Amino acid sequence: MANIPMITTASGAVPAFEVVEPAEPTIPFVFCSPHSGRDYPADFLAATRLPGDSIRRSEDLFVDQLFECVPKLGAPLIRARFPRAFLDVNREPYELDPQMFSEPLPDYVNVGSVRVTGGLGTIPRIVAENEEIYRQRLPLAEAIDRIETIYKPFHAAVEERLRRTKERFGMAILVDCHSMPSSVRALPGGRRPDMVLGDRYGTSAGARLMAIATGRLTRLGYDVARNKPYAGGYITERYGRPAVGQHAIQIEINRGLYADERIYRPHAGFEALAERLAAFVVGFAQDVDADYGLPAAAE
Repeated sequence: MANIPMITTASGAVPAFEVVEPAEPTIPFVFCSPHSGRDYPADFLAATRLPGDSIRRSEDLFVDQLFECVPKLGAPLIRARFPRAFLDVNREPYELDPQMFSEPLPDYVNVGSVRVTGGLGTIPRIVAENEEIYRQRLPLAEAIDRIETIYKPFHAAVEERLRRTKERFGMAILVDCHSMPSSVRALPGGRRPDMVLGDRYGTSAGARLMAIATGRLTRLGYDVARNKPYAGGYITERYGRPAVGQHAIQIEINRGLYADERIYRPHAGFEALAERLAAFVVGFAQDVDADYGLPAAAE
């Protein structure tokens, strides 16, 4: 994709996000990793009050790397390099907290959403564990710049890949990839799930697709919850339109399966999980082909 914006880190300028294309699209999927970015803009780090690695508490640790296989399997992967603490593209474009800014906000800004109230708007006020990010209020122009130059191009990239995929296959399935703390409890008896699949309670993806995804992960040995505690965010809501053949499923992966959350590093389970996720993608695509006749539709 031309004109991908850049961010300036302590090590130099890097793309704000990447679109990794397959050599040839062969499955009707688009994968998105919006929260695993770990390239921190230098001026952002200078503005934060958080010491050391504390700013990383909002990262979906290494989720983009867990799904690095998908371009080789025939689907594009859109992955953020900017961190979620800097800009959250899984929000409406203008969910902003008026207490964060030095000027009044325009009328079109959503200042009253639950996410803004909780400190997790488009420009987050806190990282996990309710730690305030900034030392002082921000100029409104700073927020608008992040939204105009990074947020909107990121979503344009998602929209374009979904459009191409649906055009080619007659349908498109967005898989929005995230991680969750290992402490999350969502299964009966207080068991901690390995994965949570979200479809906005049946509104963002077809029931058959959710059943296929759940079945494939369960057969791989994972405990899978659905919609609780994560039903899907703005990305799932915005792009899931099953009535017109465009589906969106959010997947949350328990970080304890593959990373040490205390020191922000993968552990010995990472490679095994990545291999199983590749098997999941292959199996999911095979089942979708069988149900929808996609090879014929793609010719």
